[in-house]
Amino acid sequence: MIFSALSPLLRIPALSGLTREALLNMDAETAHGATITALRLGLAPEQSHADRAELRTTLCGLNLTNPIGMGAGFDKNAEVPRPLALMGFGMVEIGTVTPRPQAGNPKPRLFRIGAAEGVINRMGFNNEGHDAAFARLKGQRIPAALGVNIGANKDSEDFVFDYVLGVQRFADLADYLTINVSSPNTPGLRNLQADEALRRLLGEVLAARAKAKTRIPVFLKIAPDLDEAALDAIAAVVLATDLDGLIVSNTTITRDTVAGLDNAAETGGLSGKPLFDLSTRRLAQMRQRVGALPIIGVGGVHSPQSALAKIQAGANAIQLYSAMVFGGLDMLDRLKRGLVAAIRAEGKTNISDLVGTQVDDWAAGRARLN
Repeated sequence: MIFSALSPLLRIPALSGLTREALLNMDAETAHGATITALRLGLAPEQSHADRAELRTTLCGLNLTNPIGMGAGFDKNAEVPRPLALMGFGMVEIGTVTPRPQAGNPKPRLFRIGAAEGVINRMGFNNEGHDAAFARLKGQRIPAALGVNIGANKDSEDFVFDYVLGVQRFADLADYLTINVSSPNTPGLRNLQADEALRRLLGEVLAARAKAKTRIPVFLKIAPDLDEAALDAIAAVVLATDLDGLIVSNTTITRDTVAGLDNAAETGGLSGKPLFDLSTRRLAQMRQRVGALPIIGVGGVHSPQSALAKIQAGANAIQLYSAMVFGGLDMLDRLKRGLVAAIRAEGKTNISDLVGTQVDDWAAGRARLN
């Protein structure tokens, strides 16, 4: 999917035919596979310098060299967490992984909306299953926080049990876990965000976590398509547990921001730049509801200004994915430089000093990118 990511690699003879134009003309999923292959072969550029001290932060006890992570969905099968970490991400989240291998939905299932820098996917949790991911991650150490995003098989008789299996499998291997109940591409999955279902899910997941050797942080990833009453209910359930944090948000099923554009009518979840305003407003609204609970902000980060806005709206850290489809690998460095400049411009010493400085404006819909 990160078809532009290969641009710095085109000097490699084996990849010389993969010009940017050729990748843009490829089926999006094929281009994504080519990118994974390049990273797996060790052809990605590595960060040549240490992150600035201003970007160092902590998240649920995890020490991050910077607050920018690769979000779930890119490395579904834990094939390239180390190359991604060496590129300079502060955290790398693999998955979503399900207990059993799953083919996902029929192809085509991944679509670019180039005019809006958006992406629609209906992948359907395609992955090789717990065993394959576990085998690749076992014994591996990477210079970033490693997250495992866990989900449920589409044909499972009990979605909650699948999440418990994920915790049991990866709790002693990862640095944090993400409970993904917000993908729109598994029928019935988003129902787990509802009050009683969420209570049962978190109760059983956190009980499984309590039996692990270490107390691994657990995040809940929610949808942006929730109204304020649903946000109230989720916050009430979450605050009654010892859940460590939230990830806000997953993709959206709305199409207002891309109506009429090529591929906009495809079913699935919309990500990228068109998701930014909605996901950032939901982030701020959840920050108002959950106090100091850690939140990772995701959805539409595409520039230094948008990265800063997520932080100001209440994110302790951010993740991206679709932005690199259109922005390339140097997007990460641009974001870091922009955040350092913002910290200094505000007369602060660390990125954590900017967290939540514009929560009320974003929550009310008053804030906008410059």
